Amino acid sequence: MRLSATILGLGLAFGGAALSATPAAAYTCGELWWLRNQIYHANGYCFKTRNAINTFGNAGCLYDNANSMPMSTTDRDAVATIKQQERYQGCR
Repeated sequence: MRLSATILGLGLAFGGAALSATPAAAYTCGELWWLRNQIYHANGYCFKTRNAINTFGNAGCLYDNANSMPMSTTDRDAVATIKQQERYQGCR
């Protein structure tokens, strides 16, 4: 997967939003953080940080471990691409 690879499947994860054709490199660190955590939220992740809880909430959350949370291949691949780009950009 190249660092400038398109974030595949985000359109599906976001209800058809036109994000699937946008290269990961086009996003800021804050946008990458939001995209990654939106996917986690949509899959039932229980957030631990105050910022994530304030942004997404934990109502109805089901999973404490993002690595063992059941996700579609599309969502898992999108998260992997986002994380790779976050590392490349030096996001914290």
